[in-house]
Amino acid sequence: MVHRFYRFAAVVSRPAVHYLYRLDVRGRENLPTSGGFVLAANHVSNFDPWPLGIALYPQRELRFMAKSELYNPVLGPLLNAAGAFPVRRGEADVEAMATAIALAGRGEVIAMFPEGTRRSKGLRKKYEARPRAGAARIALEAGVPLVPAAISGTDRLLRFGKLKVAFGPPIPLDDLEELDRHHAVRIATERLMQEIYRLEQTLRG
Repeated sequence: MVHRFYRFAAVVSRPAVHYLYRLDVRGRENLPTSGGFVLAANHVSNFDPWPLGIALYPQRELRFMAKSELYNPVLGPLLNAAGAFPVRRGEADVEAMATAIALAGRGEVIAMFPEGTRRSKGLRKKYEARPRAGAARIALEAGVPLVPAAISGTDRLLRFGKLKVAFGPPIPLDDLEELDRHHAVRIATERLMQEIYRLEQTLRG
């Protein structure tokens, strides 16, 4: 179900995304047509959920984790209305993971950025951009597909360059069912990141 604010934001911003930024979406046929799934992408900008959400709208609504420090009396309600839910970065947030697993199991699309933070560009960052296992864990726990994606252009919005999104086929998970969960999550994460990096290469140039 699309929330009113989500629908409003999508309708208002679609012209800018499609005409001003010339959104290029590839691999849409790889997206599951029904049921929940985890959509995992590289992370280059705080605006990354924007082209991902527009690429799926109006058929599906994205749900995504937002860092808890953004939740204040003004911004918090807007984030919730936009499909976000809070996560405490840098620690194991059991509540956020449980929320994501429950939402995916109920048929919603959970957008995740396995690197955890935006990639640094010569700046010192409190949290290093490195692969984390949350996306794979949510997909395995919820029993839903794990779909890789790549984004480019969200870090150059002021230059009005083209926004690009690529979706890959769901990561194979069936062969991991007999493994212990820790081992299965690690292998699934490795497969996921390899596919995300491959999709990134297709968007260059």
